[in-house]
Amino acid sequence: MKEKIKELRERTGVAILDCRNALGETKGDIEEACEVLRKRGIAKARAKLGREARQGLIVSYVHPGNRVGVLIEVNCETDFVARTDDFQKLAKDLAMQVAASDPQYISPEDIPPEVVDKEKEIGKAGVGNKPEKILEKILQGKLEKFYEQVCLLRQPFIKDEDISVDDYIKTAIAKMGENIRVKRFTRYMLGGK
Repeated sequence: MKEKIKELRERTGVAILDCRNALGETKGDIEEACEVLRKRGIAKARAKLGREARQGLIVSYVHPGNRVGVLIEVNCETDFVARTDDFQKLAKDLAMQVAASDPQYISPEDIPPEVVDKEKEIGKAGVGNKPEKILEKILQGKLEKFYEQVCLLRQPFIKDEDISVDDYIKTAIAKMGENIRVKRFTRYMLGGK
């Protein structure tokens, strides 16, 4: 059991007691225990989301070939956490995400209403005549796909496509014990877009 606890701790970065409890719940299944811990971590992270985050880092990332570069500001609650390797890795991963997937906004709340309205119009034009209830569901599905393309937090994380960037950040919040958020970013591409 000690070996499994050690392996789970190395994979998740979670406290030994939490690893032991998760393995107990899942009868020693490491994969299932990872999932349990991830769900718990996201729940803990939600509780921290309202806390103020004014410290952090501005990180730069230049993609090999020097044709794409990113500046990103990632905030946390204390400068102590901002100086940790885990936080710096998180910020660098987020900069790489922006370089790779070219989001336009941080979250759906940042999208101007006129852009959302235009997407709805485009969605309606491609659907044809459908009953109102069905049309709303189709439009909501199309909007969700749009959000995944243009919103950083909704995109699949480049290093693990099974989770979103938002889930990756929430896992880091649970691990580091502080609220973390992306404040802003800029993506540069040689010759413009």
